[in-house]
Amino acid sequence: MSLTRRLVRAALPAFLALHSSFFLSEAQAQAPKTYSSSEILLGLKKLNVLGSVLYIAAHPDDENTRLIAYMANGRLVETGYFSCTRGDGGQNLIGPELREQLGVIRTQELLAARRIDGGRQFFSRANDFGFSKTPDETFKIWDKEQVLADMVWVIRQRRPDVLITRFPPDARAGHGHHTASAILAAEAFDAAGDPKRFPEQLQYVQPWQPKRLLWNTGSFFVKPGENMDGYLKIDAGGYNALLGQSYGEIAARSRSQHRSQGFGSAAQRGEALEYLQLVKGEKATKDPLEGVDMTWKKLGLDGLKIQKEIDAIINSYNPSQPTASLSSLFELHESLVSFRLQSLRKVQGHVKDIPEVDFWVNQKLEDVGQLIKACSGIYVEATVAQSAATVSDPLTVTIDVTNRSGAPITLLESGVENRNKSIGDPMLVDGASIRYTHTQAAVAPDIAQKLIRAGREYPKDSLTTYLHITSQPYWLVDKPTEGMYKVPDQAQRGTPQNAAFAEVKVWVLLGTNKKPLYMGKSEVLRTIHFSVPVQYKRTDPALGELYQPLTVVPPVAVNVVGRAYVFADNQPKTVPVTLKAGRANAKGSVALQVPAGWKVEPASIDFTIANKDEERTVSFQVAPQGNQESTGQLRAVATLDGQPYARGIQQINYPHIPIQTLFPEAVAPLVKLDLKRRKQEIGYLMGAGDEVPDALRQLGYRVTMLKPEDLHAEFLKRFDAVVLGVRAYNTVDRLKFQQKELLEYVEKGGNLVVQYTVNRGTVLPEIGPYPMQLSNDRVTVEDAPVTITRPQHPLMSAPNKITPEDFKGWVQEQGLYYPSSWDPKYQTVISSQDPGEQPKQSAILVTDYGKGHYIYTGLSFFRELPAGVPGAYRLITNMIELGKDKAN
Repeated sequence: MSLTRRLVRAALPAFLALHSSFFLSEAQAQAPKTYSSSEILLGLKKLNVLGSVLYIAAHPDDENTRLIAYMANGRLVETGYFSCTRGDGGQNLIGPELREQLGVIRTQELLAARRIDGGRQFFSRANDFGFSKTPDETFKIWDKEQVLADMVWVIRQRRPDVLITRFPPDARAGHGHHTASAILAAEAFDAAGDPKRFPEQLQYVQPWQPKRLLWNTGSFFVKPGENMDGYLKIDAGGYNALLGQSYGEIAARSRSQHRSQGFGSAAQRGEALEYLQLVKGEKATKDPLEGVDMTWKKLGLDGLKIQKEIDAIINSYNPSQPTASLSSLFELHESLVSFRLQSLRKVQGHVKDIPEVDFWVNQKLEDVGQLIKACSGIYVEATVAQSAATVSDPLTVTIDVTNRSGAPITLLESGVENRNKSIGDPMLVDGASIRYTHTQAAVAPDIAQKLIRAGREYPKDSLTTYLHITSQPYWLVDKPTEGMYKVPDQAQRGTPQNAAFAEVKVWVLLGTNKKPLYMGKSEVLRTIHFSVPVQYKRTDPALGELYQPLTVVPPVAVNVVGRAYVFADNQPKTVPVTLKAGRANAKGSVALQVPAGWKVEPASIDFTIANKDEERTVSFQVAPQGNQESTGQLRAVATLDGQPYARGIQQINYPHIPIQTLFPEAVAPLVKLDLKRRKQEIGYLMGAGDEVPDALRQLGYRVTMLKPEDLHAEFLKRFDAVVLGVRAYNTVDRLKFQQKELLEYVEKGGNLVVQYTVNRGTVLPEIGPYPMQLSNDRVTVEDAPVTITRPQHPLMSAPNKITPEDFKGWVQEQGLYYPSSWDPKYQTVISSQDPGEQPKQSAILVTDYGKGHYIYTGLSFFRELPAGVPGAYRLITNMIELGKDKAN
């Protein structure tokens, strides 16, 4: 080993400790980030700004992307967004994913937004359980102290000078989660600086007291004509010449990443005033950062020396030759390390960093390290030829390095995880590339050690082991409660996503061993350390290079085909189970576990799958026994090498986010119910995306998926009923022209069932044959008592008798987007309300129109049917059957 490499290796622990947070936050499933000269200059300017802001709200898409873009790129302060939840309880405009799956999508949408507007992303452990009308209800379901602890943890980590909330701490916020986020921010403002609050955190961080807490109000909180003189006012609409965009333009691109929520935004240019009101702390009259020393001066006289050194780098920066700044940046890196060491002080016989110096020097060391890599132009990426591997698979990583620094470079060493190897010190002239491979015996040859590094105890059973060691999002590893995710590891709390499972580290020397380009006080600082995630890369004929995270999978995944199995009689149904091999030569057996009162045949099925990633589908026959209504759950379990595996594999693939892989339980609801129905043909027009058609097929209906061009009365007359999916009138633009055809179908005797429509952004002003005013009204308590107001109405009596019992066992919410007013020709048939509110009667509106029937319903069938709720199946059957008087 050369002297240079020995010096490099000796300094690695300190270097990695300083830079680990950056390496873990690098975006996965993307080509390695490269920087333009103007972006580098913006980064250089940011080195002289020592200020921090944390924006706080409740959900993905609540954040003010314009203010974040302005703070991060205009004021150049460290800017973060703390979202209390991951948005699991919302709706999905782009597909059928709900709950935890939607939370994964919205997490990635936030990360995509932050990559554009320059902020950092943080979360609490709170689970978005759905719409909440009051903070009291929210705090009954969330563990308030845990959410507060997570907020305090991030504040102590990031040490923001100013906290900014999106919402007021009262009913004006419009959502219990919104209000709760503001209440928690006010409590966290005080708690973060109090060493008596959450003292368990103090082994990692120090108390921190922000200077002020502000509320970022907006037009939706301000009354028309309200005097805004009492608010702090800033213009966040400025133009950033280095980025070639205004902050409004950046914000629009950022906000448009929230595609699942339909938040595509138009760019704003010119003045854009933001109003802020003091909630706690020191008053500011002109600037939210007023009174905050954001210069190196606050770190003492040595800090001023650092500031002058940075000024000199900025003044001499040549945008056409960024590499000319490398020598100065290396010197700055060395100065920062020296400054940090000189700032150590002894406290009660122990050496301890001064927290303020420690935070800012570490942050700027991270930034300088990134600028060195950016200025060098050196390109490093690490890829594998497979998208997935088990923990025991050999892993061959291809490492590509291209020298674009304008001078020779020498590769000293590289490694995957902690397994480093010498590569012979190859020297690359400017413009040259090298490709080499690094092979290790297994992705994770020591599972226990991997778990120890993650701060977890080694699980005893293989099911838990593989769930912890696979690529399952960390907050989904342990089963959550209704209101909280379980994250035992303190270090993971607040982080947006898993770290890359494997990283490649490459050490590069500028110049050669005999003639390095930079010789400072320490030879260590002549090197550049690259740490890049190992990714799967492929070339698509239409889209070009595509990157995907390396996914760690179990040896076999078990997917139950179908969301729920519903039986109106005791006839058996086929339950397909798809097995996907995570390795070659997977041989074992699979069985279905069912509760008492159910029969499954055969008892088990042997399987042999020769190739990795190959799938095989086997089928079981399942039937209820007895005539009583019952509900339960089936579970598929595969046994391989004596170990059970009961998790499936699910990929979430949308073009605006990296591919996400989840490992859901291989389960499905079993429902035996007393239900009468007629053999009918149903036409189904999908809206935003739901799984209702599969549920209707479980009842025996023949469901034809309609295209917008099918919506002609002549074509539709073949169907006994036509059902429109959720948000169809928000997403199917052609309905503005085809509405008359749908109504003609009804008029001639058809039955049209329209599921909920959001009250904003409809493609036409009237969605029914008679006027109704859609609203945001809803019943959020899923088990709120229901009164049948017209029990003799055919919708409530035929072919199934609907009673209040049919509304028991519902999940998340009873219904949403109820009309607030409607034409008298519509009839209402049920009534319910949330606690303390007046009854709402418009969950179902039904009217005769010509010879047929029109039904609008805000009831959440899109949640209840996949969850196997018996009453929901009976009720939607009656809607479909309305007007048919001949039963089988």
